[in-house]
Parts: sequence; C-alpha cells; structure tokens
Amino acid sequence: MRAVHIIRCAGQIRQRCEGVTAVEFALVAPIFLMMLLGTFDFGHAVYSRAILQGAVQNAGRDSGLESGAGSLGDIDALVLRQVQHVVPKGAILTSRRNYQNFDDVGKPEDFIDANGNGQYDADECFTDINDNDQWDADRGVAGLGGADDVVLYTATLSYNRITPLWNMLGGSDKATISASTTLRNQPFGDQALREETQICP
Repeated sequence: MRAVHIIRCAGQIRQRCEGVTAVEFALVAPIFLMMLLGTFDFGHAVYSRAILQGAVQNAGRDSGLESGAGSLGDIDALVLRQVQHVVPKGAILTSRRNYQNFDDVGKPEDFIDANGNGQYDADECFTDINDNDQWDADRGVAGLGGADDVVLYTATLSYNRITPLWNMLGGSDKATISASTTLRNQPFGDQALREETQICP
C-alpha cells in the first residue's frame, strides 16, 4: 500500500515538473529568441559595414586617377554592386568633397570672432575659401576636384534589416551605415590655386 502511494506521488510530482518546465520555457524562449535575432542582426551590420568600407577605399583610389573624373558614375555603381552581395536590396548615396590639403578636411572657414562667443555670427567677417560668397561650417568644395586635391569620399548605405527584431520592439526595420575615405588625387597636373576672399557683411 505504501509502495503504491509512493509511486502515485512520484507520478504527480513528474506531472507538476513537466508543467513547470513548460512555464519556464515560455518565459525564457522570447528572451533567447530576441538575443539570437539581435546577434544575427548585429553580425550582419558589422559585416556589411566592412564590405562597404572596402568598396569605398577601392572607389576612392579609382576616383583619384586622372581617368577617374570621367567615370565617377561607374565607380559609384561598382560600390553598390559589391555591397549588394551582402545587402541585395540596399541603396547607396555617395558624395565627394575636395580640399586643398588634409588639414582642411571637415574644418570650417576661418572667421573673425568679433564678439568672442566661439561661433560664427552673420555680421562677422570671414574668409571665403570655397568661393560661394557665404560662410560654411565645412570649407570643402563639392565634387572630385583636380590634380593633387584631397577628396573626402563618403557612401551611405540604406537597407532593410535581416531580422524582424526592431519591428518587434517597436522600432524601424530600416538601417543606415556609412563609410568614408580621404585620399589625395594623383598628381597628374599642377594643383589649382584656391582664391581666398575676405568677406565682411
């Protein structure tokens, strides 16, 4: 009698344990799934960025050749084709800005800070380096430039994420990554002089 009671109790405990396991799985599975999807998404983004950076480096070198100015569209299209092996439906926007030398990249045009507030104000004198008659926070000129100019080439890739994780969390499934390179054009001629004009509004 006692043995039967023990067997019956063991069966009830097993049924209760099976129920607990199901509850534990229901609690753990969504978290594990989100971690798994997040890992896939992060890994894909890192790999895509590496492919984009390599393609941009190659494109920057090709653009800097004397023959590069006539084939910029083909060079940009090649960047897209290389990235589309990883991101088939990705879209790329490219831009080029040229500078006199590496020290100028990304720097604002010089100005006289008359009121000492550390920023340019509309009534202050400035040096118009890019010849557009206005002060710019970036002194570069759009485009490839000429011989021996320094070019900042940037490509921005937009694509749909490979997992639905961000949608599940209420975010967007669109992702954007950028890569850039700064290279000097080949010295296939003399570097053009840039006129610097002092402008006082």
